[in-house]
Amino acid sequence: MPKTLEDLFLLEVQDMLSAERQITKALPKMIENASDEELRTGFEEHLEQTNEQVNRLERVFEIFDRKPRAKKCVGMEGILEEGEEQMEKIHDPHLRDAAMIAAAQKVEHYEICAYGTLITWAEQLGQNEVANIFKETLAEEKQTDQRLTKLAKSHVNAEAIAS
Repeated sequence: MPKTLEDLFLLEVQDMLSAERQITKALPKMIENASDEELRTGFEEHLEQTNEQVNRLERVFEIFDRKPRAKKCVGMEGILEEGEEQMEKIHDPHLRDAAMIAAAQKVEHYEICAYGTLITWAEQLGQNEVANIFKETLAEEKQTDQRLTKLAKSHVNAEAIAS
């Protein structure tokens, strides 16, 4: 059990290391199942970004002179399982693309919440370098969320309606 804010902070960093690693395992299947070329490209780019986010989390452990150790993120596990289940059950490619965007946005919103908290805690702990690392990740997550919204609104949802 955490006894200090730093303990709680590091516990959340462990949780997010697990979450990001889970995402790196889920994205290849999403890439494979995306029928929309722009969506597939977005997932491919986000996989590269997520791998870099894992590296950043590992760097945070180094700053705290700790070994990078993940704590199973059951929240992300549930979100990803739900998305995978939909992907497997929806056979229409346009409808599946719309469902994958919704699932991916759930992931992004979870991450936005977690990184916002980590930034606040890092700042309060006087860890400005760490806060800046997480600000970079948070900006990427928000950008991905906006890109997914744009894709859904521009054509993916309309294609799902028409199919």
